[in-house]
Amino acid sequence: MPEKIVITTWIDKDHVEQIRAVSPSVEVIYEPDLLLRPRFPGDHGAEMPNTPLSEEHERRWFALLKQATILFDIDRRYAERLPELAPNVRWIQSTSSGIGPSINQRRYPQRMPRTIITTASGVHAIPLAEFAAMSMLLHSRRGLHMMKEQASKRWKRFSGTDLSERTVLIIGLGSVGSEVARISKALRMRVLGIRRDPNLSTGDSIIESVSRLDSLHRLLPQAEFLVLAAPQTTETEQLIGKSELQMLPKGAVLINLARGALVDELALIDSLQSGHIGGAYLDVFSTEPLPISSPLWSLPNVLVNAHSASTSDRENSRIVELFCTNLTRFLNGKTLLNILDPEKGY
Repeated sequence: MPEKIVITTWIDKDHVEQIRAVSPSVEVIYEPDLLLRPRFPGDHGAEMPNTPLSEEHERRWFALLKQATILFDIDRRYAERLPELAPNVRWIQSTSSGIGPSINQRRYPQRMPRTIITTASGVHAIPLAEFAAMSMLLHSRRGLHMMKEQASKRWKRFSGTDLSERTVLIIGLGSVGSEVARISKALRMRVLGIRRDPNLSTGDSIIESVSRLDSLHRLLPQAEFLVLAAPQTTETEQLIGKSELQMLPKGAVLINLARGALVDELALIDSLQSGHIGGAYLDVFSTEPLPISSPLWSLPNVLVNAHSASTSDRENSRIVELFCTNLTRFLNGKTLLNILDPEKGY
């Protein structure tokens, strides 16, 4: 029996053919009329309305899922029912990197014990790191102030500061954090890092020191810029609270590329309003979409981004390339890249 791949998210036809070209022994099923249409390049439907399929289309879709031995992504519309709808699946390739919490919440490891789940770790490193660099440059050169002055048609000179020799502390030195470190070093910044295993190599010559998480309180007073790039786990939830924010030097900047759960959002708002934290550049929030009642929308030293920093027009190309690499490994009986460890959460 050939492997049957069902693609559950919208990708270009060229990408479908790229997957088919991996092996003639694999059947690739792509039925775009049964999928949610993307709103923008790289959209995989995380916040799309749960538009139900017609009865006829749902029957077709369920029949395809039942045949599948490999899934390219998880259909958000039927994520809760996936273990029952796709009982023959042996491998799922996610288009997301941070799927650990949702996978554990739905108890996939217990309900699909023979299914390997791989993440998209590494796919989003470049766009996320560029968002961090943009945020640091915006803050140091007072970009938010510039935009307000332009909107008011006001010509008034002012000064900013340089990033050179400023200290950035990066929590999480996986693919994203390592790319943030590389760009920060190129901007002549002093780079400090925290990771679970400080002995694991990341090309650490660009990082002055790599420490464990238990060194956080020692390092926070040095961090003029704090970049969160760690996965959400029981160890990192609410990692940055009121006391940690107070340990940062006055005027420090928080950049969150990870998950909103890593930060005590109310404490952050208080610290921003008091002026102790100089700015926050946020791609993720404790509740998404961010409620319109949140003060974060209107604070002058905050940039709100709708969890889109990881998304670029090249995202699907990178994900399909990863999938094809993993598909070759799967067919040859080799260990897959980016296997999710449910206990670690990533």
